[in-house]
Amino acid sequence: MSPGVKMTLKSISRASLELSDELGNTCLGEGGEVSPQWVFWFAQKRGQLREFFAEVDTVPVFWKEEVCSSLQAGCLGCLVDGQHLAPSSQTCVALASKFVKFANIEEDTPSYHRRYDFFVSKFSAMCHKDNCDSEMRDKIRLAGIKGLQGVVRKTICDDLVENIWEPVHMDKIVPSLLFNMQNSRYLSKEAGTPDAPQEERCDPPTLAETCMRELVGRASFGHIRCVLKPVLRCSQYSYTVVEMLMCHLDENKESNPKIRTSIADVLSKIISIAAGESVGPSVLEIINSLLSHLRISVSRELPGDNPGAHFDEKLYQDALINALGEFANHLPDYQKIEIMMFIMSKVPHPSLDHLRGFSGPGDVMLQNILLKSLLKVGTKYQTIHFNTTFPLSFLEPLLTMSLADDPDMRLLVQKILHTLIDRHSNLDKLLRPSVNVSELELVVEKTSRPDIIFVRKNGPEIYLSLYESLQKANNTVANMKAVYTTLALLIIELASEETVLDLIRLVISIQDMALTCTSLSMAQKFNLHAIVACLLVLIPHIVPISSLLEYAEKVIAARRIANASHLLPDLLEHYDLESCPLPSQLGPDVLVDQTAVTDCLKGAGFDAARLQQVSPYSVGGGPTQGHRYSWVETSSAADFNSFQAEVDSVSSSPGVQKASLIIL
Repeated sequence: MSPGVKMTLKSISRASLELSDELGNTCLGEGGEVSPQWVFWFAQKRGQLREFFAEVDTVPVFWKEEVCSSLQAGCLGCLVDGQHLAPSSQTCVALASKFVKFANIEEDTPSYHRRYDFFVSKFSAMCHKDNCDSEMRDKIRLAGIKGLQGVVRKTICDDLVENIWEPVHMDKIVPSLLFNMQNSRYLSKEAGTPDAPQEERCDPPTLAETCMRELVGRASFGHIRCVLKPVLRCSQYSYTVVEMLMCHLDENKESNPKIRTSIADVLSKIISIAAGESVGPSVLEIINSLLSHLRISVSRELPGDNPGAHFDEKLYQDALINALGEFANHLPDYQKIEIMMFIMSKVPHPSLDHLRGFSGPGDVMLQNILLKSLLKVGTKYQTIHFNTTFPLSFLEPLLTMSLADDPDMRLLVQKILHTLIDRHSNLDKLLRPSVNVSELELVVEKTSRPDIIFVRKNGPEIYLSLYESLQKANNTVANMKAVYTTLALLIIELASEETVLDLIRLVISIQDMALTCTSLSMAQKFNLHAIVACLLVLIPHIVPISSLLEYAEKVIAARRIANASHLLPDLLEHYDLESCPLPSQLGPDVLVDQTAVTDCLKGAGFDAARLQQVSPYSVGGGPTQGHRYSWVETSSAADFNSFQAEVDSVSSSPGVQKASLIIL
């Protein structure tokens, strides 16, 4: 020991003894010698900690052992007051070095009173040190990493001391190591396999990786999740985890369905991480990958598969759809719209199979799966303005699919429309037709000007698609109810004095369909009459027209008086035709009279002349002259392929140039 340090320690000890005379012998050890805690305390107060730590290895053995065994209570006590160490970074380094030596000492009995949460916090802070020159910064970071390594080694093998695997510790240790690993020099080598990192290397990234390897290696099966959770919370690294899991799914695309389902299930639980980090084309890359796996799964699920495999494959598809929904749920709304447009562009269309390369029975199944995916994304989206939610490139393909031959497909499309149209949480109240509108407690707001412009532009096409959907001979009660719900939501969200006449004309045309269409069953016609009654009484509740409301209630009362309950809700699949007379047999009062409706509108100040014009709706035939043919029906193969090659708004970010994508 140098003479200067001996004098320093001697003077500190003498001062300690003088104080001990005043306070009693509390500062003395068992043999009457000065307690090292007191010497440390005085060294701290006199600003001579550096000299104390520089020579602590050369003091008598009992001092060294006592200092080590009392490290938390004595030597590291000064860390509680951060201001004492703030001026001296060297002291932090020396302190961490002594803690590492302390951590390597084997103790016969555990010290139950020791707590290491403070050490973890201090060493983690040292790992992020960034306010000094680079050389000193690296020294402090190295000291912090070694300190964390010492804490882990000291606590990990002793079940009786503090549990280092608790989230309060791992949430500090793991991010601190990752922070230093991100600039690892050996990872940035352009060629060759990097050497395994060695603990003796003196750069923070390499040592941090060594500590991370040691931490993971020491983790038991039950503790490994404690290490992984902080990794997933670090946004700058979490996307890599999702990306690797997607690659893992790619590698196992031919594996057992249960294995693929397990991977997809994990993906659905963590894919929200990727949503926060995805920008531009990377959003559609993830969606495209999920849709690719769905299509592969559908092609695998063909007739002839055994029931067990069919069930397992369906579970796998549901897991992928859930992953898709969870991913979309954490994206901004404008990206959700682009995802829905992207999915819609993948849905096979019967008249364009030869253009898209779709053929065979698997296409119906693929349509179903993709529309379920679209519905899942739609449930995560909140509509503000309809012109934003329904761009023409999305609305028209959706309306085209609403006329598909498969009733289940049409039902899915209606559910998609429900979730996108409903802005005021009225959907659950309108799932079943009802003439008791006042009991539904509907939430209604005045229609905005942009929405009026939207319905003027797109309303006729939407109404015509819904009308033609009601004409389908294979409609079930579920299909009928779904179309009613769509119409009721449109009335609530878009009806106004400027657009109400179009809705009333649609209602009257639906009644004409029920009276004249030869392709519908009697049960379907009765259902249409019930839907007409429900819509007729709903319209004047949304757009206040008292005379029309009185007339609607009069028609409903007439049906009840005539015991024509089959012309009122609920809708049924089958009716007893012998006890259910036709409307023509019940008299004109049970039907909606266009002349009476016209008089009600005129009395309310409306120009009802439009109701007298030729109806744009055709019963039992194709679209009339007023129908605007969809771009899907008229576009050429070249136009469609061009649309496929460049999905609208593929950049997913405002102001970013659109990128080309390869469509499945």
